Amino acid sequence: MDLVAEESGGAVSVSFTGPDAVPTFEQFEPVQAGVFDLLFTHPAYHAGTTSVGLAIDAIGADPTKRRAGRIIDYIDEHYQTLGMKLIAAPATGSKGFRYFLKEPIAGEPGLEGRKIRGTVSYHPMIEALGGTGVVIGGGEVYSALQTGVVDGAAWGLTGAKDFKWYEVADYMADPVFGQVGVMIFMNLDAWNDLADDEKAAMERAATRLEQESIARFNKLAATEKQSLLDLGMKMTSFSDAEAAQFESLWSNGVWSIAAQSKPEEAAALRALAKEAGLSD
Repeated sequence: MDLVAEESGGAVSVSFTGPDAVPTFEQFEPVQAGVFDLLFTHPAYHAGTTSVGLAIDAIGADPTKRRAGRIIDYIDEHYQTLGMKLIAAPATGSKGFRYFLKEPIAGEPGLEGRKIRGTVSYHPMIEALGGTGVVIGGGEVYSALQTGVVDGAAWGLTGAKDFKWYEVADYMADPVFGQVGVMIFMNLDAWNDLADDEKAAMERAATRLEQESIARFNKLAATEKQSLLDLGMKMTSFSDAEAAQFESLWSNGVWSIAAQSKPEEAAALRALAKEAGLSD
C-alpha cells in the first residue's frame, strides 16, 4: 500500500479490509465479482477454483529470475482467464515453512499417526511423512491444537507468535523448507480501468515489493524464531534421512497438486521454472 502511494505520487491509494470481512477461503470470488478491487492471498486458499498458482511455492524465490523467466507473466495470463490480474508475487523469505508440533519427533516417519493442519499444498508431504493433512484456516489453528483436533500445523516462518501457538504447541521442527509465494491480485476490469501511468506505478510498486520482501522476511523469521524460543518453545528435528528428502517431497507434492485442475498449464509452468533454474 505504501509503495503504491509512493510510486503513484498519491494518485492511487489502497484501503485495507481485514479477514473478518470475508473468510480466508472465500475471498477469491468476491474480487472476481468486483466487490473488492484487490486481493492479498495465498493461491492454496482458492485451489478449488484453480490450482495452478500454488505451484509458486515450488519455484525458487529469486524475483529477478521469476520475472525474466516469464514465470510471473505465465501465471498472470492464466489468472486473466478467470477475470483476475496478478500484480505481484512476493516471496516471504529464502525459505518458507516449518512444522509446529505439540510433541517432539521420535523416529521415522516423523509425523506418523499425527493429524497436521495444512492447506492442500502440504498434504502430499505430510502423508509421505506418515501424517494426515487437515485443512483449517489460520485463525482456527489455536483452538484445534488446544482441543486435540490436530497434533501440529504446517505454517510459514512468521505468524505463529501472533497466533500465540506457543501456548498450545511446544515444538518447532527443523528443517525449514519450500518458499511461500503470496500473491496480490486485482479484478481485471478494475485493472483495465486504470490509466496507463497508474498501471505503471502499480507495476513499479510490485517489482519493488518482490525485490525487498525476501530480506525483510528473512529478518522477521529470525526474530520470530528467537521470540518463540524465549517464550518457551523448543526445537525438534526430523531424522537426517527424512530431512534430506524435504525439498523434493515438498516440490514434487506441490507440483502434483498444481497439476490437478490444469495439468497442461502446470506442466508448461514447470518447464519455464526448470529453464530458469528455479525448480527441478
